[in-house]
Amino acid sequence: MSKPILILTGDGAEVLEVYYPYYRVLEEGYEAVIASPEKKVLHTVVHDFIEGWDTYTEKPAHLLASHIGFADVNPADYAALIIPGGRAPEYIRQNPELPRIVQHFLDTDKPVGAICHGAQVFLALPDTGYFKGRTLTAYNACKLEVERLGATYAENTLHVDGKLVSGHAWPDLPGFMREFLKLVRQENAGKESDSEALSL
Repeated sequence: MSKPILILTGDGAEVLEVYYPYYRVLEEGYEAVIASPEKKVLHTVVHDFIEGWDTYTEKPAHLLASHIGFADVNPADYAALIIPGGRAPEYIRQNPELPRIVQHFLDTDKPVGAICHGAQVFLALPDTGYFKGRTLTAYNACKLEVERLGATYAENTLHVDGKLVSGHAWPDLPGFMREFLKLVRQENAGKESDSEALSL
């Protein structure tokens, strides 16, 4: 039985970037657990791109109940991590519990997916050395943050670097989730092979 997949978010998450991964994970047959600073009903938002605007617009979207608060997350219980974008990353990264959660997935080389503003979360880590020499992408307004991590910013809207999958924004979700779930399946296949070898 595969471990659940953790989705790390909060109020102001872009609605498509949290709902789409959540339902795709469930559709794939895995359990999906939504974690936020406190267990609560989250307010998601719609970000859209309008001709003539230099940035995106924002409107209220669907409500979404989280399953667990950050303080109660044991990251070892999860197979992989997804960090949706929107405005949530800019403030959830200030939560004192967040670094230990994210760091676990990087330390253990589990699949990590960060889309749009999700990469902002990585700046909360005490050690950003995980990203030295690596390449990732994010919403173009986050290019400076990606470079501050010590990573190379990829202009393409979808990038895979080892077990780190990153995307620009919600239009890139089909490829983002395809590549993320491919890594999760590979991880599970490897663990099943290890289990079979031990039982022989």
